[in-house]
Amino acid sequence: MKCLEVGLNPRRATGVRARDRERDSHVFGGRGLAKATAQAILLAPVTGTRTHIRNNLQSTVRDLQRRKARGRRGLAVLEGVRLVEEALAAGLEFKGALVSPDLARTTRGQALTAELASHAIAVEEVGSRTFGDLAGTDTPQGILAIVQPRLWALTDIAGGPMLVVDGVQDPGNVGTLIRTAHALGASASLLLRGSADPMNPKALRAAMGATFRHPVVQLDDGPFITWARERGIELWAAAADGVPLNRAIDARTSRKEEGLIAVIVGNEGAGIRPQLNSIAAQRVAIPLARGAESLNVAVAAGILLYEVVRGR
Repeated sequence: MKCLEVGLNPRRATGVRARDRERDSHVFGGRGLAKATAQAILLAPVTGTRTHIRNNLQSTVRDLQRRKARGRRGLAVLEGVRLVEEALAAGLEFKGALVSPDLARTTRGQALTAELASHAIAVEEVGSRTFGDLAGTDTPQGILAIVQPRLWALTDIAGGPMLVVDGVQDPGNVGTLIRTAHALGASASLLLRGSADPMNPKALRAAMGATFRHPVVQLDDGPFITWARERGIELWAAAADGVPLNRAIDARTSRKEEGLIAVIVGNEGAGIRPQLNSIAAQRVAIPLARGAESLNVAVAAGILLYEVVRGR
Protein backbone atom coordinates (compact mmCIF):
# COMPACT_ATOMS: atom_id res chain seq x y z
CA MET A 1 0.00 0.00 0.00
CA LYS A 2 1.52 3.29 -1.11
CA CYS A 3 0.67 6.42 0.82
CA LEU A 4 0.98 10.07 -0.07
CA GLU A 5 0.44 12.81 2.47
CA VAL A 6 -1.22 16.01 1.27
CA GLY A 7 -0.61 19.14 3.26
CA LEU A 8 -2.83 21.70 4.80
CA ASN A 9 -2.53 23.55 8.06
CA PRO A 10 -5.04 21.71 10.28
CA ARG A 11 -4.95 24.16 13.14
CA ARG A 12 -7.94 26.15 12.07
CA ALA A 13 -11.15 25.01 10.42
CA THR A 14 -14.44 26.76 9.92
CA GLY A 15 -17.17 24.73 11.60
CA VAL A 16 -20.93 24.76 11.34
CA ARG A 17 -22.67 26.26 14.33
CA ALA A 18 -24.59 23.79 16.45
CA ARG A 19 -27.94 25.35 15.61
CA ASP A 20 -27.29 26.65 12.11
CA ARG A 21 -30.47 26.53 10.07
CA GLU A 22 -30.88 24.75 6.78
CA ARG A 23 -30.65 26.93 3.74
CA ASP A 24 -33.02 25.60 1.11
CA SER A 25 -35.93 26.87 -0.94
CA HIS A 26 -38.64 26.08 1.64
CA VAL A 27 -40.59 29.27 0.87
CA PHE A 28 -43.36 30.23 3.28
CA GLY A 29 -46.76 31.12 1.92
CA GLY A 30 -50.13 32.09 3.41
CA ARG A 31 -51.01 30.75 6.80
CA GLY A 32 -54.43 29.48 5.76
CA LEU A 33 -53.41 27.28 2.83
CA ALA A 34 -55.04 23.86 3.00
CA LYS A 35 -55.27 24.03 6.78
CA ALA A 36 -58.21 21.68 6.96
CA THR A 37 -56.49 19.11 4.73
CA ALA A 38 -53.30 19.23 6.77
CA GLN A 39 -55.23 18.80 10.02
CA ALA A 40 -57.15 15.84 8.61
CA ILE A 41 -53.89 14.14 7.66
CA LEU A 42 -52.19 14.87 10.96
CA LEU A 43 -55.12 13.68 13.04
CA ALA A 44 -55.76 10.49 11.06
CA PRO A 45 -55.99 7.54 13.48
CA VAL A 46 -53.18 5.00 13.73
CA THR A 47 -53.32 1.54 15.25
CA GLY A 48 -51.13 -1.26 16.55
CA THR A 49 -47.39 -0.72 16.28
CA ARG A 50 -47.91 2.68 14.67
CA THR A 51 -49.86 3.81 17.75
CA HIS A 52 -46.93 2.75 19.96
CA ILE A 53 -44.47 4.63 17.75
CA ARG A 54 -46.63 7.73 17.70
CA ASN A 55 -46.97 7.79 21.48
CA ASN A 56 -43.18 7.66 21.89
CA LEU A 57 -42.02 9.98 19.12
CA GLN A 58 -41.03 12.86 21.38
CA SER A 59 -39.05 10.71 23.81
CA THR A 60 -37.43 8.88 20.90
CA VAL A 61 -36.31 12.15 19.33
CA ARG A 62 -34.76 13.23 22.64
CA ASP A 63 -33.05 9.87 23.08
CA LEU A 64 -31.56 9.96 19.56
CA GLN A 65 -29.69 13.16 20.34
CA ARG A 66 -27.12 10.83 21.97
CA ARG A 67 -24.63 8.92 19.80
CA LYS A 68 -24.88 5.77 21.91
CA ALA A 69 -28.64 5.70 21.50
CA ARG A 70 -28.38 6.12 17.73
CA GLY A 71 -25.89 3.26 17.57
CA ARG A 72 -27.90 0.99 19.84
CA ARG A 73 -31.23 1.59 18.10
CA GLY A 74 -29.96 1.95 14.55
CA LEU A 75 -32.05 5.10 14.10
CA ALA A 76 -31.44 8.77 13.31
CA VAL A 77 -33.36 12.06 13.46
CA LEU A 78 -33.80 14.19 10.35
CA GLU A 79 -34.72 17.85 10.61
CA GLY A 80 -36.01 20.10 7.84
CA VAL A 81 -38.11 19.80 4.72
CA ARG A 82 -35.26 19.24 2.28
CA LEU A 83 -33.67 16.44 4.30
CA VAL A 84 -36.94 14.58 4.80
CA GLU A 85 -37.71 14.90 1.08
CA GLU A 86 -34.29 13.44 0.26
CA ALA A 87 -34.84 10.52 2.66
CA LEU A 88 -38.20 9.72 1.10
CA ALA A 89 -36.68 9.85 -2.39
CA ALA A 90 -33.86 7.53 -1.29
CA GLY A 91 -36.34 4.97 0.07
CA LEU A 92 -35.32 5.09 3.74
CA GLU A 93 -37.58 3.41 6.28
CA PHE A 94 -39.46 5.96 8.39
CA LYS A 95 -40.50 5.25 11.98
CA GLY A 96 -42.54 8.40 12.44
CA ALA A 97 -42.49 12.20 12.24
CA LEU A 98 -43.18 15.20 14.45
CA VAL A 99 -44.53 18.38 12.88
CA SER A 100 -45.41 21.85 14.13
CA PRO A 101 -48.19 24.12 12.80
CA ASP A 102 -45.55 26.00 10.78
CA LEU A 103 -45.27 23.13 8.32
CA ALA A 104 -48.89 23.42 7.14
CA ARG A 105 -48.43 27.13 6.36
CA THR A 106 -46.43 26.41 3.21
CA THR A 107 -47.41 24.68 0.01
CA ARG A 108 -44.26 22.59 0.11
CA GLY A 109 -44.93 21.62 3.71
CA GLN A 110 -48.47 20.53 2.88
CA ALA A 111 -47.18 18.42 0.01
CA LEU A 112 -44.63 16.77 2.29
CA THR A 113 -47.28 16.04 4.92
CA ALA A 114 -49.47 14.43 2.26
CA GLU A 115 -46.56 12.31 1.03
CA LEU A 116 -45.82 11.08 4.55
CA ALA A 117 -49.48 10.09 4.88
CA SER A 118 -49.39 8.28 1.54
CA HIS A 119 -46.58 6.11 2.92
CA ALA A 120 -48.60 5.38 6.10
CA ILE A 121 -45.96 7.09 8.23
CA ALA A 122 -47.12 7.99 11.75
CA VAL A 123 -47.26 11.79 12.12
CA GLU A 124 -47.80 13.72 15.34
CA GLU A 125 -48.43 17.45 15.55
CA VAL A 126 -46.97 19.31 18.51
CA GLY A 127 -47.04 22.96 19.54
CA SER A 128 -44.41 25.36 18.25
CA ARG A 129 -42.80 25.74 21.67
CA THR A 130 -42.48 21.99 22.21
CA PHE A 131 -41.17 21.56 18.69
CA GLY A 132 -38.60 24.30 19.25
CA ASP A 133 -37.31 22.46 22.33
CA LEU A 134 -36.84 19.28 20.28
CA ALA A 135 -35.34 20.89 17.18
CA GLY A 136 -31.63 21.47 16.70
CA THR A 137 -31.86 24.68 14.67
CA ASP A 138 -32.63 28.26 15.66
CA THR A 139 -35.45 28.63 13.09
CA PRO A 140 -36.92 25.14 12.61
CA GLN A 141 -39.00 24.42 9.51
CA GLY A 142 -41.59 22.38 11.33
CA ILE A 143 -40.65 18.74 10.76
CA LEU A 144 -38.55 16.12 12.53
CA ALA A 145 -38.50 12.54 11.25
CA ILE A 146 -37.14 9.32 12.72
CA VAL A 147 -35.59 7.02 10.12
CA GLN A 148 -33.60 3.82 9.92
CA PRO A 149 -30.58 4.72 7.75
CA ARG A 150 -28.82 2.21 5.58
CA LEU A 151 -25.85 0.45 7.20
CA TRP A 152 -22.99 0.51 4.68
CA ALA A 153 -20.13 -2.04 4.59
CA LEU A 154 -16.75 -2.25 2.86
CA THR A 155 -18.30 -4.66 0.37
CA ASP A 156 -20.55 -1.80 -0.85
CA ILE A 157 -17.54 0.18 -2.10
CA ALA A 158 -17.03 0.07 -5.85
CA GLY A 159 -13.79 0.90 -7.62
CA GLY A 160 -12.64 4.50 -7.78
CA PRO A 161 -11.15 7.18 -5.53
CA MET A 162 -12.41 7.37 -1.97
CA LEU A 163 -12.19 9.70 1.02
CA VAL A 164 -10.74 8.71 4.40
CA VAL A 165 -11.62 10.91 7.39
CA ASP A 166 -9.26 10.59 10.36
CA GLY A 167 -10.62 11.98 13.61
CA VAL A 168 -12.56 14.98 12.27
CA GLN A 169 -14.64 15.83 15.31
CA ASP A 170 -16.97 18.58 14.15
CA PRO A 171 -20.25 17.04 12.87
CA GLY A 172 -20.76 19.91 10.42
CA ASN A 173 -17.36 19.27 8.87
CA VAL A 174 -18.04 15.53 8.66
CA GLY A 175 -21.35 16.14 6.91
CA THR A 176 -19.75 18.58 4.48
CA LEU A 177 -16.97 16.07 3.76
CA ILE A 178 -19.57 13.41 2.89
CA ARG A 179 -21.48 15.85 0.69
CA THR A 180 -18.24 16.86 -1.06
CA ALA A 181 -17.11 13.27 -1.61
CA HIS A 182 -20.47 12.32 -3.08
CA ALA A 183 -20.59 15.37 -5.37
CA LEU A 184 -17.08 14.81 -6.72
CA GLY A 185 -17.64 11.16 -7.53
CA ALA A 186 -15.78 9.42 -4.70
CA SER A 187 -16.80 5.79 -4.31
CA ALA A 188 -17.10 6.02 -0.51
CA SER A 189 -16.21 7.90 2.65
CA LEU A 190 -14.40 5.94 5.37
CA LEU A 191 -14.62 7.42 8.87
CA LEU A 192 -11.83 6.31 11.21
CA ARG A 193 -11.70 6.35 15.00
CA GLY A 194 -12.37 9.71 16.62
CA SER A 195 -14.52 11.10 13.81
CA ALA A 196 -17.95 12.56 14.50
CA ASP A 197 -20.98 10.35 14.00
CA PRO A 198 -22.29 10.77 10.43
CA MET A 199 -25.80 10.23 11.86
CA ASN A 200 -25.48 13.22 14.17
CA PRO A 201 -28.36 15.57 13.22
CA LYS A 202 -25.92 18.38 12.44
CA ALA A 203 -23.83 16.08 10.21
CA LEU A 204 -26.95 14.91 8.38
CA ARG A 205 -28.04 18.50 7.73
CA ALA A 206 -24.59 19.43 6.44
CA ALA A 207 -24.52 16.39 4.12
CA MET A 208 -27.81 17.53 2.53
CA GLY A 209 -28.97 14.00 1.75
CA ALA A 210 -25.66 12.63 0.45
CA THR A 211 -25.49 10.21 3.41
CA PHE A 212 -28.54 8.36 2.03
CA ARG A 213 -26.90 7.53 -1.32
CA HIS A 214 -23.13 7.64 -0.74
CA PRO A 215 -21.47 4.71 1.10
CA VAL A 216 -20.21 5.86 4.52
CA VAL A 217 -18.32 3.23 6.53
CA GLN A 218 -17.04 3.63 10.08
CA LEU A 219 -14.08 1.46 11.08
CA ASP A 220 -10.93 1.32 13.19
CA ASP A 221 -7.35 1.78 12.02
CA GLY A 222 -6.41 -1.92 12.00
CA PRO A 223 -9.25 -3.14 9.77
CA PHE A 224 -8.80 -0.14 7.49
CA ILE A 225 -5.05 -0.71 7.01
CA THR A 226 -5.58 -4.44 6.42
CA TRP A 227 -8.36 -3.81 3.91
CA ALA A 228 -6.35 -1.14 2.09
CA ARG A 229 -3.31 -3.40 1.80
CA GLU A 230 -5.36 -6.32 0.54
CA ARG A 231 -6.87 -4.14 -2.19
CA GLY A 232 -3.61 -2.42 -3.08
CA ILE A 233 -4.99 1.04 -2.31
CA GLU A 234 -2.67 4.03 -2.59
CA LEU A 235 -3.23 6.41 0.30
CA TRP A 236 -2.87 10.18 -0.18
CA ALA A 237 -2.83 12.15 3.07
CA ALA A 238 -1.98 15.58 4.49
CA ALA A 239 1.43 17.15 5.34
CA ALA A 240 2.24 20.86 5.09
CA ASP A 241 5.89 20.28 4.15
CA GLY A 242 5.29 17.81 1.31
CA VAL A 243 5.66 17.77 -2.46
CA PRO A 244 3.11 20.04 -4.26
CA LEU A 245 -0.06 18.21 -5.21
CA ASN A 246 0.19 18.97 -8.93
CA ARG A 247 3.66 17.40 -9.08
CA ALA A 248 2.40 14.26 -7.38
CA ILE A 249 -0.47 14.01 -9.87
CA ASP A 250 1.87 14.54 -12.84
CA ALA A 251 4.35 11.96 -11.57
CA ARG A 252 1.64 9.37 -11.12
CA THR A 253 0.25 10.06 -14.59
CA SER A 254 3.69 9.75 -16.19
CA ARG A 255 4.17 6.36 -14.54
CA LYS A 256 0.75 5.31 -15.89
CA GLU A 257 -0.30 3.98 -12.50
CA GLU A 258 -3.94 2.89 -12.29
CA GLY A 259 -4.35 1.62 -8.72
CA LEU A 260 -7.11 2.76 -6.39
CA ILE A 261 -6.52 5.98 -4.45
CA ALA A 262 -7.81 6.97 -1.02
CA VAL A 263 -7.52 10.63 -0.03
CA ILE A 264 -7.09 11.07 3.73
CA VAL A 265 -7.77 14.24 5.72
CA GLY A 266 -7.11 14.63 9.43
CA ASN A 267 -8.39 16.15 12.62
CA GLU A 268 -9.02 19.91 12.58
CA GLY A 269 -6.44 20.52 15.31
CA ALA A 270 -4.03 17.60 15.51
CA GLY A 271 -4.00 16.48 11.88
CA ILE A 272 -3.44 12.86 10.86
CA ARG A 273 -2.46 10.52 13.69
CA PRO A 274 1.11 9.09 13.87
CA GLN A 275 0.06 5.49 13.22
CA LEU A 276 -1.33 6.54 9.85
CA ASN A 277 1.51 8.94 9.09
CA SER A 278 3.98 6.13 9.72
CA ILE A 279 2.76 4.17 6.71
CA ALA A 280 2.99 7.14 4.35
CA ALA A 281 5.34 6.62 1.41
CA GLN A 282 5.32 10.27 0.33
CA ARG A 283 4.21 13.64 1.69
CA VAL A 284 2.34 16.00 -0.62
CA ALA A 285 1.08 19.55 -0.01
CA ILE A 286 -1.68 21.78 -1.36
CA PRO A 287 0.09 25.01 -2.42
CA LEU A 288 -1.40 28.08 -0.73
CA ALA A 289 -1.03 31.78 -1.54
CA ARG A 290 1.58 33.69 0.44
CA GLY A 291 0.19 34.69 3.81
CA ALA A 292 -2.61 32.07 3.74
CA GLU A 293 -2.51 30.03 6.91
CA SER A 294 -4.85 27.11 6.33
CA LEU A 295 -7.81 25.54 4.57
CA ASN A 296 -11.02 24.19 6.00
CA VAL A 297 -10.78 20.40 6.07
CA ALA A 298 -13.73 19.95 3.69
CA VAL A 299 -12.30 22.51 1.25
CA ALA A 300 -8.96 20.68 1.30
CA ALA A 301 -10.69 17.34 0.70
CA GLY A 302 -12.59 18.85 -2.23
CA ILE A 303 -9.36 20.04 -3.86
CA LEU A 304 -7.69 16.68 -3.38
CA LEU A 305 -10.62 14.65 -4.66
CA TYR A 306 -11.12 16.90 -7.67
CA GLU A 307 -7.48 16.56 -8.71
CA VAL A 308 -7.41 12.81 -8.09
CA VAL A 309 -10.65 12.16 -10.00
CA ARG A 310 -9.54 14.43 -12.86
CA GLY A 311 -6.10 12.84 -13.05
CA ARG A 312 -7.06 9.18 -12.77
